[in-house]
Amino acid sequence: MAVYEISKTFARPGALTDKGVQLCRMFGLTADRLADRMVTHRCRLELDPGDIVYIMGPSGAGKSVLLRELEGAAPRGDCVNLAEIPLPQDQSVIDCFDGDVVASLRLLGAVGLSEVFCLLNRPCDLSDGQKFRFRLAKAMAAGKPFILADEFSSDLDRVSAAAVAFNVHRFAKRTGTTCVLASSHEDILIDLAPDVLVLKDFSGSCEVIYRTRR
Repeated sequence: MAVYEISKTFARPGALTDKGVQLCRMFGLTADRLADRMVTHRCRLELDPGDIVYIMGPSGAGKSVLLRELEGAAPRGDCVNLAEIPLPQDQSVIDCFDGDVVASLRLLGAVGLSEVFCLLNRPCDLSDGQKFRFRLAKAMAAGKPFILADEFSSDLDRVSAAAVAFNVHRFAKRTGTTCVLASSHEDILIDLAPDVLVLKDFSGSCEVIYRTRR
């Protein structure tokens, strides 16, 4: 079991401009009150290989902050982040995966990319939902101990999102890959069945719920 202690505070950048000062006066804000509004994002997680961590909360609550900090805390080279996976312009989807056609189809089918015309298309020309699926398949094929995905399944219709969540759960348990996922959607919780649920709010604090006792 690995323990991750996250603490991140964002300082207000630079001095206030004239317009900023006028804005503060309009709303009765003082320098002390601005300082009091500084938010520190804190979280302590105990993770085993193959755990699924689902960071959930409203937009702007700091889900992405926690995800980035967890990525930085993990051993260098052990993570693959969906946001950093490129979309090739000179290959078809099927040609972007090593191994034989059957193995590639099995992986792509798990994320919902199984239509032949889609597989023969270039990743850069896919729809937003298809691009998410492609990146997820590439992350699963990378063989890294950690997969990280912000806005997980947000570009998918909710039926497809549930199917992808179910298959991600199966993949994590089969391979021992730790998946750290962030989203505001709670409708995939049953299918994703996360081992660790992190509930984020605007105060910077979070509630961590473990499916099994640690």
